[in-house]
Formats: sequence, C-alpha cells, structure tokens
Amino acid sequence: MANAKATLGETFDAIAAFAGRIGGTGRLIGIDAGTKTLGLALSDVTRTIASPLVVLRRKRFKEDAAELLRLAGEHAIAGFVLGLPTNLDGTTGPRVQATRAFARNLNALTPLPILLWDERLSTAEAERTLIAADASRKRRAEVIDKLAATIILQGALDRMHAN
Repeated sequence: MANAKATLGETFDAIAAFAGRIGGTGRLIGIDAGTKTLGLALSDVTRTIASPLVVLRRKRFKEDAAELLRLAGEHAIAGFVLGLPTNLDGTTGPRVQATRAFARNLNALTPLPILLWDERLSTAEAERTLIAADASRKRRAEVIDKLAATIILQGALDRMHAN
C-alpha cells in the first residue's frame, strides 16, 4: 500500500513548492477546466513561453484524464498548471470545489504534480485579445478555452521566472 501512495501526484497552491518539485526540465501543460471543455496550453522546454495546444470536449472524467495523460506522455510533461476559478473578491464557489476535485482525481492517476493557479479574469482577457484580433464570434468560441489556458500557464511561467 505504501508503494501505491508513493506514485500519487501532489497538488500545490504555492508556486515555489511546485517549481521545486518539477525540477528544471520538462514542459508544463496549462488547463482551463470548464464544464463542457478542457482548454489546454503547452510550455516550451525552457518554460518561458506558453502556446495554445488543444480544446478537449469533456466526456467522463476517466476519458478526459486518459487523454490528458496521453498528451503528457507525448510532450514529456513535468507537471500541470490547473486554473483555479476563484471569485473576483477572493472567495470560492462550486467551480473551485469542482476544480479541486478534478485535481484530486487526476492526482490518483499520475505522479505528475499539479499547481492550482488563480485564473481570475483569464477568460475575459482571452475574449478581449480575440476581439482585438477581430476574430469572428464563431472563431472566438472555437479557441477561447485554449487561449485562456495559455494565459493561465503564461502567468505561472512568468511568476516562476521572477522568483
């Protein structure tokens, strides 16, 4: 039983602890977990730049997790940065609870660590960026989740490099 527990992942709220756990190599995947989709972003190997990766239509958790772990293996991921949808006033609601549950369930399947990153206004920022780029409403709907994931991941990368 102790061996099984050793293979479980960890969830971090503090970026310094997360950065210490992931070491200096390996890409990161940023996740914007919505009720209908998972927007994903990928860092470069130097963990300097985040780029949009893909939007996954949510199915059952096991299927979502299997696809996430497949992508993690394909891209030699060192960890995940999961957007935590905290309210503007800093309080938490049902979406935060659902996101924390998602992290706990994913931790049970992989030793890869997860950073919970405050994502306040990431979707609004993604929307403004797409409107400024004159993207059509249809195009915005197609890419907003992976752009929000990119903003979440870039924020975490910037903070890691600042420390």
